[in-house]
Amino acid sequence: MNREILFLAHRIPFPPDRGDKIRSWHMLKRLGELGRVHLACFADDETDAGHLPALREAMGGQLGEAHVEVRRTGRAVAAARALLERRPISLTAFDSPGLRRFVARMASTRDLAAVFAFSGQMAQFVPAGPRFVMDFVDMDSAKFESYAESGPTALRWLMRREADMLFAFERATAARADASLFVSEAEAALFRSRTGLAGVQALSNGIDLDFFDPSASFPRLDARQRGEGPLVLFTGQMDYRPNIEAVTGFARDVLPLLRGIRFAVAGRKPAPQVVALKDHGVIVTGEVADIRSWLDAADLVVAPLRIARGIQNKVLEAMAMARPVVASPAAFEGIEAEPGLDLIVAASPHDQARAIVHLIEQPERAAALGASARRRMETLYRWDARLAPLGDILFPAARKAAA
Repeated sequence: MNREILFLAHRIPFPPDRGDKIRSWHMLKRLGELGRVHLACFADDETDAGHLPALREAMGGQLGEAHVEVRRTGRAVAAARALLERRPISLTAFDSPGLRRFVARMASTRDLAAVFAFSGQMAQFVPAGPRFVMDFVDMDSAKFESYAESGPTALRWLMRREADMLFAFERATAARADASLFVSEAEAALFRSRTGLAGVQALSNGIDLDFFDPSASFPRLDARQRGEGPLVLFTGQMDYRPNIEAVTGFARDVLPLLRGIRFAVAGRKPAPQVVALKDHGVIVTGEVADIRSWLDAADLVVAPLRIARGIQNKVLEAMAMARPVVASPAAFEGIEAEPGLDLIVAASPHDQARAIVHLIEQPERAAALGASARRRMETLYRWDARLAPLGDILFPAARKAAA
């Protein structure tokens, strides 16, 4: 039976080259194994929207109708509209009459067996009737709570408003959903404790271990590109606030404690605060052709995030590439690994610096840590294993009938 499924996403789930797209792509691909999938999503720009033909080809015939819409509502307009409409900014920033019309047409002309919404703001488009699975991924309202506590004073009231209103929306969404998913048990447990709702469970991210493999074929950096001396690396989308705060904080608080060690930041769209780190000797690459090249070249990888939700793909990727990792407690949360055996978890700038120096000075220890990390990924984090429960979550009746 070729069931029809509607997949809603806040960003086109292809190519899988950033954290949210990695998860949404693997979710979409798995749904394509369960039925014929129709897609309604946003794109960051025309280039992003242009990935639809490649996505359709990668789906191998299981992608039906698709509505990909470039999101044009800026932050200031979304905030003003949210204040007038008494709604969360996260919803007004992603609202769209065109996407609503597409969903309404799908609901009225297709025999939809299920709707799968990826990221909380897409819940506003979910039609009544079909089985509804909500993949929150992270508890976004908790992220805005953190922003309210640590952000600029002038914006804290707005972040607190967003946290409160978004939590009310998240709770109402989970109450109407047949199942609610989070990327880690820590996120799921936090949501259950705050809402008291059932049907909330974790479905963790995996890692493409064939791609992120230190023995795979990919371009290696030459001596000129890499430079001389020990290299510490951070990877990520560099216009994302938690990543910006992580690298600027590391450059300010940790890097001065490291002598003769270079720090590189590899990731697309570096914000001005990140670009400015070049003046302090930090290597800022911007977008790179293949992140494996930099992971391979690094002596170790750091993830000094102070605000983090869910599971950090950057940590999984580094571990899969057998790189020793020094992570903050926030970046480590949700990862099934053994601190001290598979990676180092260090909270304070002093402890992070000490761990980095220790690994640089003891390459055998660093290599053993990286090898253990790779084994952990191979044992627990293959995507097929991680997403195996998705069929039963989406279509529990099918399992009962088979039994």
